[in-house]
Amino acid sequence: MKSHALRLPLLLAGTALAAAPVAAAGTDDAVATTAAAVTTTAAAAGPSDADLMNDANTPNDVLTYGMGPRAQRFSPLQQVTTANVARLVPAFSASLGGEKQRGQESQPIVYDGVIYVTGSYSRLFAFDAKTGDELWQYDARLPDGIMPCCDVVNRGAAIYGDKIIFGTLDAHMVALNRKTGKVIWNKTLADYSAGYSFTAAPMIVKGKVIYGNSGGEFGVVGKVEARDVNTGELVWSRPTIEGNMGTDGAGKPTTMTGKLNASWQGDQWKTGGGATWLGGTYDPETNLIYMGTGNPAPWNSHLRPGNNLYTSSTLAIDPDTGEIKWHYQTTPHDGWDFDGVNEFIPFDMNGRKLGAKADRNGYFFVLDRTNGKFVSATPFVSKTTWAKGYGKDGRPIFDPANRPGPPSAEKGTTVFSAPAFLGAKNWMPMSFSQQTGMFYIPSNEWGMDIWNEPIAYKKGAAYLGAGFTIKPLYQDHIGVLRAVDPKTGKIMWEYQNKAPLWGGVLSTAGNLVFTGTPEGFLKAFDAKTGKELWKFNTGSGVVGSPVTWEQDGEQYVAVMSGWGGAVPLWGGEVAKAVQHINQGGSLWVFKLPRS
Repeated sequence: MKSHALRLPLLLAGTALAAAPVAAAGTDDAVATTAAAVTTTAAAAGPSDADLMNDANTPNDVLTYGMGPRAQRFSPLQQVTTANVARLVPAFSASLGGEKQRGQESQPIVYDGVIYVTGSYSRLFAFDAKTGDELWQYDARLPDGIMPCCDVVNRGAAIYGDKIIFGTLDAHMVALNRKTGKVIWNKTLADYSAGYSFTAAPMIVKGKVIYGNSGGEFGVVGKVEARDVNTGELVWSRPTIEGNMGTDGAGKPTTMTGKLNASWQGDQWKTGGGATWLGGTYDPETNLIYMGTGNPAPWNSHLRPGNNLYTSSTLAIDPDTGEIKWHYQTTPHDGWDFDGVNEFIPFDMNGRKLGAKADRNGYFFVLDRTNGKFVSATPFVSKTTWAKGYGKDGRPIFDPANRPGPPSAEKGTTVFSAPAFLGAKNWMPMSFSQQTGMFYIPSNEWGMDIWNEPIAYKKGAAYLGAGFTIKPLYQDHIGVLRAVDPKTGKIMWEYQNKAPLWGGVLSTAGNLVFTGTPEGFLKAFDAKTGKELWKFNTGSGVVGSPVTWEQDGEQYVAVMSGWGGAVPLWGGEVAKAVQHINQGGSLWVFKLPRS
């Protein structure tokens, strides 16, 4: 069964979409009566809160983005090992079909014999996990003029009870019946005409859908919000920029984020950026959501003196109230678009409750996850020109000569900075192996010429105030998969790849690490040594996040294939180097052959 079919061409110059005239996919209040009816029975109809919290320990399914609330992306399965991974073969491949290609950055959700994946242009598919047959497809109706900055991607869905839930590029959240694909509720999150969009996988905690927003390049205000999973009604909203007020479900003010004008001048807090475009993680032990925030707006740091809280930070938020319990800012007064959205992964080490984050600014951070206190910061790429390191106080030691100069009538002084604004690690999630105790980080070696320009805010227009050209640091490689010991920050091994790495990482108890490459390969490595053990070419670039699960006594590995994302749109000289890579859109599933 298919619904709401739509064909949308991408206009690269304006990053806008034109929609064919089709029936609406649903309205905010179209299903209010049915939503109330299923409130009391939803948990019994499928995965419950307890199931989601236990996802990391139930290898027969994949219920959460990150394979557990902490998003360690580690599986205890060990049927596929270093000894036999070379025998992996395709079980099936399922095409997303149509003309809607571009980047496929989704992570599959697997439950009750069904694989759920989101696709580019805000689509959601259900496939039979045994045969690959398509069970249903949902295509959101996207209006003219949406403004996703970095391709028409979607990174995944959330499952709860009888629902499968995902966000759309026009800043909606949609809950579908997971068996039929029919709309249960559809809520508007923000005004897409102001630059808001949605690309992340939502997270479900205590019966609430937790999510952020996208649009930091358009001067939006970042937010973290919670909605009732059964009705879609707002529970709380927490802006990420100091001076903005939080609200409750009725829209009534609760508490202010930070203090007015403490780190922003005048009214700059009204267009300060800090988008929470990657989503977050959750630690049941501390009852905290960890959400990263994006770049301040505009990029031109000379126009906004101060630390610009809480941009380029990790926030710890109470899921019950939406209150910020602590924050740590990785790049105060960010002038390079380093953001701070990358995932913060809780883990334990030497009896301490810690968390780790590989930031776009090139440093690998370890913090006390109970209070945000700084533990360590070590570089995980070869060159970080913007700072000389971090002090014991957890603040960067800036190199003033490497900050782009203030603009004159046209442009300021150009500097060469590494890493480039696409980051030492961008959105693609790393993995923590409970077997080896190491983090596996997909990183990139590139820098940029960057300069500042005059800019003024205009609703719905790009709000950068900077220009840039990205360049590779080395001729023979850009992407590097690195194994990092969190005790020391030492790089234990690395694998170099010609093209940038842009997909997520999976580790398993079979002493394996899986990740994809733009050249089309899904690859497997020895988790202890980094030796490449297996690869398979999927026909298009792999920029999704692999998962694994057990089904009928066999271990399966799945990943999305389909080249796209920010690199071909924003990559400068790097984009020219990968322009030959074909687009695609398919789900690939692998297993060992039966002997």
